[in-house]
Amino acid sequence: MHYNQIIEVNPQIMLGKPVVKGTRLTVDLILEELSTGKSYQDLLQAYPRLTEEAIKAALAFAADAIKGEKTYPLAV
Repeated sequence: MHYNQIIEVNPQIMLGKPVVKGTRLTVDLILEELSTGKSYQDLLQAYPRLTEEAIKAALAFAADAIKGEKTYPLAV
């Protein structure tokens, strides 16, 4: 399943931030929680409406979002 079937961007929901459809769970919240070391299971327990498939969709959305960004070499 493609992430666009699970992740939506709607200006009427969370000011247009990408969210899991049918929830107010934002992609950035999911990424932040994972970055702090929380597991999929931790997230599924904390957010009962979240699914493992939605977590994977959030990761895929984020990966696609940064593919188009420009990168600049760091000065050493």
